[in-house]
Amino acid sequence: MDTQTVIKIGGLYNLAFLVFHAMFWKIFKWHNELPKLTYINGAIMQVLNLCLMFCFLLFGYISLFHTSELGTSNMGRALLLFIALFWLARAIEQLVFFSFKHSASIAMTILFLLGFCLYAYSLIRI
Repeated sequence: MDTQTVIKIGGLYNLAFLVFHAMFWKIFKWHNELPKLTYINGAIMQVLNLCLMFCFLLFGYISLFHTSELGTSNMGRALLLFIALFWLARAIEQLVFFSFKHSASIAMTILFLLGFCLYAYSLIRI
C-alpha cells in the first residue's frame, strides 16, 4: 500500500479517537464520577482530555490535508516520527497503568500499536 494512503488512514484513525474522547463524559459517566475527585483533579482530567482531542484533530487534519508534505519535508518526517512515538508511548502507558487482565485493555493496546504502525510504516517507506 502506498504511504499516502496509509497516512490518510492514519488521519481517519486519529479523528476516530477524537470522537471517542468527545464521548468520554457520557461513556465514563463523568457527571457522576468526576465530582468524587477533588475539584482540581476533576478539572485536570477534563482539560487533559480536551487537549488530547485537539492533538487528535491536529494529527487527523495534517494527515488528511497535508499528506504529501509529511513525506517530502524534514518537518513532515519529524511530525510522522512524533505521531508514531505518541501512539507507541500510549501503548506502553496502557501496559503500565491499566490491568492487562481485561480483554478491553489488551484490545486498546493493540489499537494503540496500530496507530504506531501506521505512522512508523509511512516513515520507513518514505
